Amino acid sequence: MTKNEIEALLDRLLDESEITEDRRIAKELLRSALQLGGDSTSTLNLKIASSAIAEMREAFAMFAPFSSRKKVTIFGSARTTKDDPLYKQTEAVAARLAQSGWMVMTGAGPGIMEAGMSGAGREMSIGVSIRLPFETSANPIIAGDEKYVAMKYFFTRKLMLVKESHAFICMPGGFGTLDEMFEILTLSQTGKGNPVPIVILDLPGDPFWEDLDTFIRNTLVPRKLVSVQDLALYKICNSVDQAVLEINNFYSNYHSMRYVGKRLVLRLNKALSKPQIDDLNRRFVDICANNSSLEVVPASRQEIEDNDNPEKFRLALRFARRDFGRLRELIDAINTL
Repeated sequence: MTKNEIEALLDRLLDESEITEDRRIAKELLRSALQLGGDSTSTLNLKIASSAIAEMREAFAMFAPFSSRKKVTIFGSARTTKDDPLYKQTEAVAARLAQSGWMVMTGAGPGIMEAGMSGAGREMSIGVSIRLPFETSANPIIAGDEKYVAMKYFFTRKLMLVKESHAFICMPGGFGTLDEMFEILTLSQTGKGNPVPIVILDLPGDPFWEDLDTFIRNTLVPRKLVSVQDLALYKICNSVDQAVLEINNFYSNYHSMRYVGKRLVLRLNKALSKPQIDDLNRRFVDICANNSSLEVVPASRQEIEDNDNPEKFRLALRFARRDFGRLRELIDAINTL
C-alpha cells in the first residue's frame, strides 16, 4: 500500500467510526499504531503500547464526569497501620478538604491510601490502583465504585494521579512515596506540570520530612544541584490546619494559567489594582524576559473559542520558562494582595 492509500484508508475508517472531534489527533493515533506494527516492533513492546493506551482510555473515561471538580492526591505508605497517628492525621486532613469541596485521590491501596479515602468518604474519593501480586484488590472503601480504576503500569497510574490533581499531600512513606514526591517536584521545577500546592505533611514532633528538607537545603542547594528558589515549590506542614490553609490559599486568587503565543497568561479570581501590579513588576522583574513586564490583558481568541474561563481577570508576562520556583513565589504574592 502506498502512503496516500494508507491515509485514505485512515480517513475512511474515521468516517465509518463517526469520529469528528479532534479528528487530526485520532488519525495520528491510528497512524502511529500502524507504524508500530510495521516497524518490526517486538511482541513485548507492542503489548506495552497496547495495554498502556487501553488502560489510559479506561481511566480517561472514569475521570471525565469529574473534570470540573477540585482534586487533591494523597501519597503515602501502604504499610501504615490504622493505629498509627499518621493514619489518623491523613483521615483528618482528607475529611477537612472533602468538607470544603475537594475530591480526594489515592492509589486505592491500604495504609495511608485507605486513610485518605476513609476521611473523605466513598462519595468524595477517587482511586487509581496498581495491580500487584500481593495487592489484588482495592481497599474496601473504594472497591467496586465507579470512581475506581486499576492499572497495570506504574507510569500510567502515576500519569492519572498527577494529571488530574490540583494539589498534592505527601505523607511519610518508602521508596514509592519518595518516587512520587520527587516526580511531582521535578514536574513543577521543569515546568512540565502546572504550578500546584505541594504539601509535605509531618506529625508534630516527628521530623520525617524535615530531615529530608535539611538534606536538600544543606547538601543539594550548596552544590547547586537545585536552586534556593526551588524550595518554594513545596511546603512542609506539621498540622492539618496548616496543610488545608496552604492548599486553599493557593487558589484564593490564582485560578489557572495558559500559554498564549509567547506569553504566559495568569487567570485570577479577582482584579488587581495598578499599584499592586506595579509592585509585582518591581519584585518579579527577573522572571520577565526581554525587559517586559506584567500587564493586564483580555481573554485571547483561543481562550474564548475554548470557553477557557474568559470571564477571569488576566495578567500576562513573557516568562523566561526556567525559574518555576520564582513563578510559584509570584503566585503566592498575588494571593496575598
